[in-house]
Amino acid sequence: MTTELYVLTLAALLQMVQMVLYSIAGNAQAGSKAAMGPRDDKIELTGVAGRLQRAMNNHFEGLILFGIAVMVVTLSDSSSTLTQLCAHAYLVARILYIPAYAQGLAPWRSLIWAVGWIATLVMLLAALFGAA
Repeated sequence: MTTELYVLTLAALLQMVQMVLYSIAGNAQAGSKAAMGPRDDKIELTGVAGRLQRAMNNHFEGLILFGIAVMVVTLSDSSSTLTQLCAHAYLVARILYIPAYAQGLAPWRSLIWAVGWIATLVMLLAALFGAA
């Protein structure tokens, strides 16, 4: 398994942790009846629960691009020190993003998000242009 695939696996596990955090906070705010119901009416979470939900959704979006970057790097045999460092930077940024978003730390959460996005971009460009 390449380092990039290993980090992708950890990022997927992090997404699962975020789902649990969001579920706990959402249930605490909306109640278990709302959580187990058909959700015909939209449940608007606020405060930390709402921010955890948005952070989780944001990671779903980022994880798609990061997953593509990892697959491109892996299948093109473009793994390098650069792509490995970028994969780790993505994961660290996503880990730091959760508490930064939950606590509403502006502009830090946006800067942390940018680190992960740029790391993903660099991985794609490294694979595309062979900048290994």
